[in-house]
This record gives sequence, C-alpha cells and structure tokens, in this order.
Amino acid sequence: MIKELKNFLMKGNVLDLAVAVIVAGAFGAVVTSFTADIVMPPLGLLVGGIDFSDLKIVLKEATNDGTVTVPEVAINYGRFLKFIIDFIIIAIVLFFLVKAYNKATKAFKKEEETASAPAGPSDNDLLKEIRDLLKK
Repeated sequence: MIKELKNFLMKGNVLDLAVAVIVAGAFGAVVTSFTADIVMPPLGLLVGGIDFSDLKIVLKEATNDGTVTVPEVAINYGRFLKFIIDFIIIAIVLFFLVKAYNKATKAFKKEEETASAPAGPSDNDLLKEIRDLLKK
C-alpha cells in the first residue's frame, strides 16, 4: 500500500498539481496585496477619500451589557468589492497565460507536424493527376 502511494505521488501530474497549487497560493497573496495596498488606496482617494475596507451596512449595532458583549452584525460590501477586483485581476492574468500557452503549443505542434510530415505530393498535385487520368 505504501508502494502504491509512493508510485501515485511520484507521477508527474501529481507533482505538477502540487507545484501549481503552491504557486497559485503565492500568486493569490501577491494579487491580494496588490489590490489592498496599491489599487484600492488611490481608487478610494479618487472616489472621495473612502477606505473600502470600512464600507459596510450595519444590520445590528454591537451592544455591551457589562458582562456580555454582542458583536456587530454587518454586511462588509467594501471587502467584497476588494475581492471582486482580486478576482478580475487573477482572471485577466490567467486569460493571458492560457492564451500564451495555447499559442506556444500551437506553434510547437506546427513545427512537429512540419518535421514529421512525409514528403509527398500535395492535394493539388493529386487532383491534377486525377484530372489528367480522367481526360485519358
């Protein structure tokens, strides 16, 4: 059973997936920091000095009875907007990454096909030959 687990973990796809998850986590942290620390402050300044992380709709105020504190119930839509911007940035980067990958893969396949294609008559040559045979 240990041997089967080792074989499974040593497959290339599992290792690729593990690396992808780690890189995606780090990339997500970078994008979150980029959004929170670089994009949102100037955007808040342009909108009128608003700190987006403070934007919320309070449904129930916090209460303090001396012994028991009831926390505030609020909808934090400012944080939600920040995460939407994070998502949009990640989606754009992934779009361009996949587009570049597809372009590189297509170019590689084209080179492979050109190199491995057997030298022979083209479709036009075959059609001309058939036409000539039919004329005879």
